[in-house]
Amino acid sequence: MSRIAIPALGRRAFLQALGVAGGVVAAPGLWDPAPAMAKAPSKVRRVDASKLGVTMKLELSHAPFPCDGSPYQDATVMVFVPAHYRAPENDELDLVVHFHGHLTTAERAMAAHKLREQLHESKQNAVLVVPQGAVNAAESPPGKLEKRGGLRRLCGEVAAALSSPSARRALGDSAIPRRAKLGVLCLSAHSGGYRVAAACLRHGGCNVNEVYLFDALYGEVDAFRDWVLARKGKSGRDRHKLISHFVGGAVRRHNLELERALEARGVKCLHERRPGELTRAQLLTGRAIFIEAPVAHGAVTFQQNAFRDCLFASCLRRQLRSGWFKKKNEPRKIDVRTST
Repeated sequence: MSRIAIPALGRRAFLQALGVAGGVVAAPGLWDPAPAMAKAPSKVRRVDASKLGVTMKLELSHAPFPCDGSPYQDATVMVFVPAHYRAPENDELDLVVHFHGHLTTAERAMAAHKLREQLHESKQNAVLVVPQGAVNAAESPPGKLEKRGGLRRLCGEVAAALSSPSARRALGDSAIPRRAKLGVLCLSAHSGGYRVAAACLRHGGCNVNEVYLFDALYGEVDAFRDWVLARKGKSGRDRHKLISHFVGGAVRRHNLELERALEARGVKCLHERRPGELTRAQLLTGRAIFIEAPVAHGAVTFQQNAFRDCLFASCLRRQLRSGWFKKKNEPRKIDVRTST
């Protein structure tokens, strides 16, 4: 991949561009402070281009860290824009935000779990965002994403950073809308990343359409239950959809607990006990889907292309044709991804 380095910027320049230095507060909106930040200096620190698309390393003020009272200081947010992405006419930006687990970094998790490859293969017209959590730590605190409106602010800053001249030049035909509005928003979490996802569902400040858990339900069962129930009577893009893949142990027990709780409140749940038992049509139309995965904990996101298939069956807006739904009413074939 080709790489372009972009120099860091001073705090004072950022605050002046944001309007804070002069005591000006951005007008309230879905993605504040994105409008004010559109003219801010670039937050892009590195650009990697490949045939799959463009990966950017951003340094953002509304990243989970640094955060008061936390030892973690890395403000990195990794963003991937697939090569096939094209800005929609309605200027809505569809995002998939993934929270990594313990003992890793956002950049390593993106590569190890083949997140870019799976988004590219899904052909979805969406942008992948992977915020840096606690670096190489055996914990997953949400940091600033635990504060009310934290997810909204992060998404707004991502949109503003991608609208900067340097980002638009790097993206070329795949540049995002200049005045992007929030479209479909999906959250994804592996392992301990569930804590961050739960915090975003509780008080992130913007509607989350879908959630994908990859052997991640170690707790916060009520947060995911309440989120699904909040749109219980809705359908299509207005509903809340959950897909949870799990291996065993405590995570399996919590998934079964969540399934029982949702069924008790009238939510029809789908449960796959053998690989491929559910059809692709069921993955598309289901509201709460629980999938038992016969793979290792560290491979549940990618070995059977679980992340890709969640995206295929999502309410994200695709602009490229796909044959994924051929024979959609038959048990689906499981594609196994090699480690290379």
